[in-house]
Amino acid sequence: MDLLARYRAGARERVWHELRQLGDRVREPDLASQAQAVCDEMALRARHNIEVIVDRLTTQGYRFHDNDDEQTPIAPTRTPTAHAAPLDDWLTGRFGPVPMAVSSWLRLVGDVWLVGTHPSWPGSAQADPLVLELEYSRYQGASAQDFYDGELDAWRDSTGDDPSAGCFVLPVAPDRLHKANISGGPPYGFRVPDGCAEGIFVAEVAIPFVDYLNQVFRSGGFPGPVQDEAGWRIRRELAEGLLPL
Repeated sequence: MDLLARYRAGARERVWHELRQLGDRVREPDLASQAQAVCDEMALRARHNIEVIVDRLTTQGYRFHDNDDEQTPIAPTRTPTAHAAPLDDWLTGRFGPVPMAVSSWLRLVGDVWLVGTHPSWPGSAQADPLVLELEYSRYQGASAQDFYDGELDAWRDSTGDDPSAGCFVLPVAPDRLHKANISGGPPYGFRVPDGCAEGIFVAEVAIPFVDYLNQVFRSGGFPGPVQDEAGWRIRRELAEGLLPL
């Protein structure tokens, strides 16, 4: 049975374990299409979960807005545009191999922004709502390529030739505190280059991307600290029935 069939049959954890063990060998011709198909299926399941969460939040009166004092209303999701596929190619050309799951997200999910205010949960903004913007399509007149180039140049200026600097982290989300309009730390993102299937998502800790997403969806889209009973209850309601990845 091929990887996708096994993944769909429920052997998800085992399939991800095998893909992680393969490392960048998933790029070999006899494995690449299977690995990419699993990543695409994961992205479709994630998109379903996000659509469910957004629908439930909207029904509950949640306001999706920017993370600033003005709280400008924002659409929580933006589907991939015609620029998504060219951006996917550009990222590989600019940074080297990008994880297959990142490519899948860019092409099949789009940009997600769950920052906002819940009428029954005052601490929702501080519970690290899911944000993952690869295309940055909500910024009119801006170029994702220019943004990533600028971030890479700034990283190179700050690290110089320091061998301990590690990999560049492709920024795709503000950190937990910035989401709540509080001065925080570096943005969340993906380590690149990375030729593996899944990739490493760097948030408050570095974690395999799918592990991070499963944690997010088990928490109804809000995996951060929760201080009140209302928050725990709402997270349980939002997470009910979501698909494991």
